[in-house]
Amino acid sequence: MKRFILLTAIIGISAPAAAQLAVSANDNKQVNIAGVGSVVASPAPDTVTVIDLGVFPPKVVGELQAPTSLVGPPSAVAVAPDESFALVSSATKKDPADPAKIVDDNRLSVIDLKTMKVVQTVEAGLGAAGVTINPQASLALVANRNEGTVSVFTIKGLTLSPAGKIALGKADSGPSTVKFIGDGKRALVTRDGDSTITMLAVDGAKVTATSRNIFAGIRPYGADVTPDGRYAVVANVGRGQGDADTASLIDLSMNPPRVVDTISVGPTPEGVKISPNGKYAAVVVHNGSAFAPTSPFYNAFGKVVLLGISGGKLVKLSEERTGRWSQGSAFSADSNTLLVQNMVERDIQVYRIELDQLRDTYHRIKLSGGGAAMGTAR
Repeated sequence: MKRFILLTAIIGISAPAAAQLAVSANDNKQVNIAGVGSVVASPAPDTVTVIDLGVFPPKVVGELQAPTSLVGPPSAVAVAPDESFALVSSATKKDPADPAKIVDDNRLSVIDLKTMKVVQTVEAGLGAAGVTINPQASLALVANRNEGTVSVFTIKGLTLSPAGKIALGKADSGPSTVKFIGDGKRALVTRDGDSTITMLAVDGAKVTATSRNIFAGIRPYGADVTPDGRYAVVANVGRGQGDADTASLIDLSMNPPRVVDTISVGPTPEGVKISPNGKYAAVVVHNGSAFAPTSPFYNAFGKVVLLGISGGKLVKLSEERTGRWSQGSAFSADSNTLLVQNMVERDIQVYRIELDQLRDTYHRIKLSGGGAAMGTAR
């Protein structure tokens, strides 16, 4: 363990500069009160909060209105490599015919991060969830959970143009998180509906599903890829019945790519984020915090588990309490600061990482809605 700590410290010092903006998408339509989820009758508009991670403590530098959704994995935000724009998807919206219900949405908003304005809205597919931008900022993919597809968009400046859809399994296959790999010639997409991870091939604007499907665990949901494209970490959200669930490590350098390690992290891991130095994976775990207090599976807090990625293995390094029904996370460029969204508390917790250990700074960033997804350029 000491050798691992020294190695990560050395690599962290020499890590290249990475994104300093974190973009939080906040849902005002849904709440969880004492373990009961409900739809707000007359909600405020959903919002997007832009946070500067280049200072400590991190601070809010902008906010605007844009549709988003708690439904789906917390990967519904993608930030361009140069931080000029962000994409925010919306899986659900209020039912115009019944204010007590939500229905499928398909909107994808293009946000100019310099003017803090929505400059374009396009249609993806039903249940538009995870979104990703390639390293060249020329292509975007959106996982559409409620129609079993991935939408493809070309990008020119701040303008997106539809370039087709890829069908993945049946309509209920549940494409959830999609991530480009390395130089952008491949991507992976998790499918929680049929517990499958599909590899995609990318040739210019042409994206196709390959024959390689990977099986990591029950309902793979959140996912992220190391900056060098060597590994992916996938959160297997499980059945949501109180049992301990897992995170899996996929070696993307192998031919064909495959799961090489799986580790228990606790009940219902939704979000996963890999640090810019490629050595950590933060897994955000509900830990029973979304259950009613009368449930035998209830916990008054969630948790974030810090995993080390080393030698084809996942190593549990540390864990800390979070708020309840926690969602997305984001690392600073130096991999020493971690943000975690708390849906119930409507805030973001700020942690520091010291000698491979998480430390709660007790600093909170208040949000104008329930944090549902978060993204950075790395």
